[in-house]
Amino acid sequence: MIIIGEKINGSIPSVARAIESRDEAHIRRLARRQAEAGAHYIDICASVDGDIEIETMKWLIDIVQDTVDTPICIDSPNPHTCVACIPYCNKEGIINSVSLEGDKIETVFPAIANTGWQVVALLCDNHGIPSTVEKRLNIAERIFSKVNEYGIPESNVYIDPLVIALATDEQSMTKFAACTRQLREVYPEAHITSGLSNISFGLPARKVINSAFMVLAMHAGMDSAIVDPLNRDLLGLIYATEALTECDEYCLGFIKAYRQGIIGKPTKK
Repeated sequence: MIIIGEKINGSIPSVARAIESRDEAHIRRLARRQAEAGAHYIDICASVDGDIEIETMKWLIDIVQDTVDTPICIDSPNPHTCVACIPYCNKEGIINSVSLEGDKIETVFPAIANTGWQVVALLCDNHGIPSTVEKRLNIAERIFSKVNEYGIPESNVYIDPLVIALATDEQSMTKFAACTRQLREVYPEAHITSGLSNISFGLPARKVINSAFMVLAMHAGMDSAIVDPLNRDLLGLIYATEALTECDEYCLGFIKAYRQGIIGKPTKK
């Protein structure tokens, strides 16, 4: 399971305050703790006004890279910001994200072609998130046509089938799982990823819904997620689900995570 740590995001109030006050210690602490928890990438999203977004992203990227060796996931709804931030990264990571909205693909794909950069591709277009599995798969087909056109390896693409709030569509999880299974068949080398928060929007006890979604999505074939790696209960479910779905030979990953204190009871310090 490829874990993309979500904690350095300006939409989180404490992070927004740290960005505004230029609190380097807070950002360093979040980067270090996520890396220690096993995050494979650290997502960085400034969530600030456009006129200061790039300089804020550079400030965040510089701090994270000075603190840990974990690759960066550049996260912005503005594709031009994503491309502008690539030179600030010491190693190739992930661009989050593109879709068939506007000029996102035409902006990002030329910049990452013939490189090791990876990209999250959302299955939506200018009309929003399709309500049916068939329409989402059609968008995937059109995106992968562009992927092939630019010579980007299928394995460098993280498809996000997208999920609608369960409170407004009781088939939301069912559609996500069906879409994931079909994507796995058609694009076996690509990764499937998702955030967790949309599924539980408008419901109480959201973490419970999010955790259940994670397990079911992994069972359907999702092999990556943008999550809070500091949530030990959620990490435990991820490692356990990998073992139960034959993605962790002899449960070695689960055992290693337990011995390292990443899952299970917190180690005493």
